[in-house]
Amino acid sequence: MDLDVFVTAHRAEWDRLDALLRRQRRLSGAEADELVVLYQRTATHLSLIQSSAPDPQLTGRLSQLVARARSAVTGTRRASWRDVTHFLGHGFPAAMYRTRHWWVPVALLSTLVAALIGWWIGTHPEVQSAIAAPEELRQLTRPGGDYETYYSSHPAASFAAQVWTNNAQAAAMCLVLGAFLCFPVIWILFLNMLNLGVGIGLMSSAGRLDTFLGLVLPHGLLELTAVFVAAGTGLRLGWTLIDPGPRTRRTALAEEGRAALGMAIGLALVLFVSGAIEGFVTPSGLPTWARIAIGVAAELAFLLYVYGVGGRAVRSGERGDVTEAERSASVPMAA
Repeated sequence: MDLDVFVTAHRAEWDRLDALLRRQRRLSGAEADELVVLYQRTATHLSLIQSSAPDPQLTGRLSQLVARARSAVTGTRRASWRDVTHFLGHGFPAAMYRTRHWWVPVALLSTLVAALIGWWIGTHPEVQSAIAAPEELRQLTRPGGDYETYYSSHPAASFAAQVWTNNAQAAAMCLVLGAFLCFPVIWILFLNMLNLGVGIGLMSSAGRLDTFLGLVLPHGLLELTAVFVAAGTGLRLGWTLIDPGPRTRRTALAEEGRAALGMAIGLALVLFVSGAIEGFVTPSGLPTWARIAIGVAAELAFLLYVYGVGGRAVRSGERGDVTEAERSASVPMAA
């Protein structure tokens, strides 16, 4: 293809399309029809140039022109409360339900790791002495010690906000860093289980494991579940790079990445609930059984949300991704 001849033949159409896009007033019916026709022609021209005679400057100009025309033809979609309702009632629970085969094993294995670390520390005094000096250990584990006063050391509202921010950051890091072949997610998860295991081991060695669990379980059930969901989703995202399945690697990563981004928003809401429990319920004067009951109720409500609402949404065709109209066009591929 002779590029100079092609440009000479079609420049008038491109200039006309640019002029229509620059109009300040509302287009007439005939002008709107003309805009659509010119948009389609220019998109075809851009495809021909890219495949036959790529020219960076001309390709850049036509790409911008086609993008502006597409925006004018299709219009700009605005978010509404209906989107929020759909996300909370369909998209978010469906995404968590679809990834359950990842985060449920992660939860079981992580809990086992924390328990083993706690047993190892609790039954080996030499390990305890390597963690801190005896005086410091007594300060941590004694009645009214650091483990107990931690939850009431700040005003409830500010403490809940701080906990929520820290946990949301950890969950977001698990989701985002999963694209780096899973290894950062495993490391973040191990650090969380190590901290939990140290607390279990030290408090059990002091004969106060019941007190520790009474402080951790009210908020920890929901909080750790959210972290496990984030970690499992991050691992799934990383595995998509290794094995995208029948999809192209780019398409698979885009679909799973969009779902993971939505889950980051949804999990922030879940962690807000666990942060509120940690800030207001855990340090409260309620009996231990009542505080644990609140934590168990929150956890059961979350699981019902995932398996009930999410399962129903997946069976109806929901994937936790954006709607089909908002996705990039893809070429059909043979499986």
